[in-house]
Amino acid sequence: MSFSTTKLSSDDIVQSLASLSGWSLSEGKLHREYHFGNFAEAFDFMSAAAIVVEELNHHPEWSNCYDKVVIDLVSHDAGGVTKLDLKLAERFDALAKKMA
Repeated sequence: MSFSTTKLSSDDIVQSLASLSGWSLSEGKLHREYHFGNFAEAFDFMSAAAIVVEELNHHPEWSNCYDKVVIDLVSHDAGGVTKLDLKLAERFDALAKKMA
């Protein structure tokens, strides 16, 4: 799977965010917080998401505290948000929906 790693313009990012519920642009990164029923559910999400991360070979900045998973996506080598970040956000959303 290959996605463009060219930095997107601010307009492209804003337009793409319209189809990504819960995501925002924060400090130049795509940002989202997921909330689950408990720590085990949050950890299950992260474990399943790790497989997607490896498939796309694109690694998020993320953290977990109890029932919350905080994710920031940016392509450091491109100096900003790329289509690869958007694709990973979409895959995370699909996974979270499936686990709900």
